[in-house]
Amino acid sequence: MDVEPYRGELLVYCYRMLGSFHEAEDLVQDTMLRAWKARDRYDPARASVRTWLYRIATNVCLTALEGRARRPLPSGLGTPSEDPGATLTPALDIPWLQPFPDARCEAEVRTDLRLALVAATQLLPPRQRAVLVLREVLEFTAAEVAQQLGTTVAAVNSALQRARTALADAGEAVDVDAQADPGVRAVVERYARAFEAADVPALVRLLTAEAVLEMPPVPLWYRGSRDYGLFMDRVFRMRGAGWGTRSLTAKGQPALAAYAPEPGGSGLELHTLQVFTVTGGLVAHNAVFADPRVLVAFGLPRRIPFDEFRRAR
Repeated sequence: MDVEPYRGELLVYCYRMLGSFHEAEDLVQDTMLRAWKARDRYDPARASVRTWLYRIATNVCLTALEGRARRPLPSGLGTPSEDPGATLTPALDIPWLQPFPDARCEAEVRTDLRLALVAATQLLPPRQRAVLVLREVLEFTAAEVAQQLGTTVAAVNSALQRARTALADAGEAVDVDAQADPGVRAVVERYARAFEAADVPALVRLLTAEAVLEMPPVPLWYRGSRDYGLFMDRVFRMRGAGWGTRSLTAKGQPALAAYAPEPGGSGLELHTLQVFTVTGGLVAHNAVFADPRVLVAFGLPRRIPFDEFRRAR
């Protein structure tokens, strides 16, 4: 049997379950290895190859999630900071939610990987999480999911109802429009130009009144255009002007790779990956990732010479 055509969608599934791109890659590899070892026991009369692989992947994910804490964003842990000058100390003991690099799989298998939705899904117990993704996203039947989880159709339907209720209670966390349409992209492009110029007033004009800025692995986060602007003013005072950006997407959302000017150098060095939610023509949320593992997953160059950056523009 040929299982490779399913690798991309299994990667997205494992990511939805774990909230970590790197762990998802490992779990997909484990799934493929288990499938290869069990290939002689596969019965096409009982399930399709795809259904069989998802059963293996689900068991792999549930085992990996045993005893694990959920992967949050800073805004899911407490109240916003009111001090834009607070110390930026990373909390490396927290397993932070990671963004998904869109370029790593086909567009048709990464339906709705918005940060807010994946973060809200992390609130569910693992088996409810599996039921929700398998039924609502992947559209397996209740009978197929029951077979994959080794349970009953009634139990699957009950778990799905509880998962829906839990996500409805999350409310604001999933009620966002993050589609990267031309209007959204135009807003992010204006943000990029203001960011490169270190123009804080221009950035603030592109924010909603309650805009959120968060920066895992730093546990601090800010709400409101005022504090957002004060924090960005601090960043530019620390690193100066002359930044560069590159546009990309993460989980279907518009994103920027931000490059800071090298101290006394002749180029730009990779600083952060910023993932945006835009609503009503304004930036409502900016999740800024500085974890080197996240930056590597997106295949971003660590340094860009000034001349190369200018030619690309």
